[in-house]
Amino acid sequence: QVQLVESGGGLVQAGGSLRLSCAASGRTFSSYAMGWFRQAPGKEREFVGAISRSGSNTYYIDSVKGRFTISRDNAKNTVYLQMSSLKPEDTAVYYCAGDPSIVIVTTKPDLVGSWGQGTQVTVSS
Repeated sequence: QVQLVESGGGLVQAGGSLRLSCAASGRTFSSYAMGWFRQAPGKEREFVGAISRSGSNTYYIDSVKGRFTISRDNAKNTVYLQMSSLKPEDTAVYYCAGDPSIVIVTTKPDLVGSWGQGTQVTVSS
């Protein structure tokens, strides 16, 4: 497993942008598919998007397509979530997660082995 630490959350006005980072420890980061999830108060955790181990493939839920972009820098052991045109409904705690299998990350998050501690994103109207 890798240890994951998110950063970059904060308060932003609707229409604004934020970039979240997730730094991984260990030398096996490039062997992990990475995902971003979020959980709003009173709601279940929601898959936001994912990126394959090489970074060549990305996946997003419909509500963030065209607004959010996931990228990774394997040399820096870091995955990013660039969020633009933010909406109040994007307010949540955002978590990064990693697993060797992109299928696990995108379809079976309960089986994902590595999770960060989360970072709060608040979008004001």
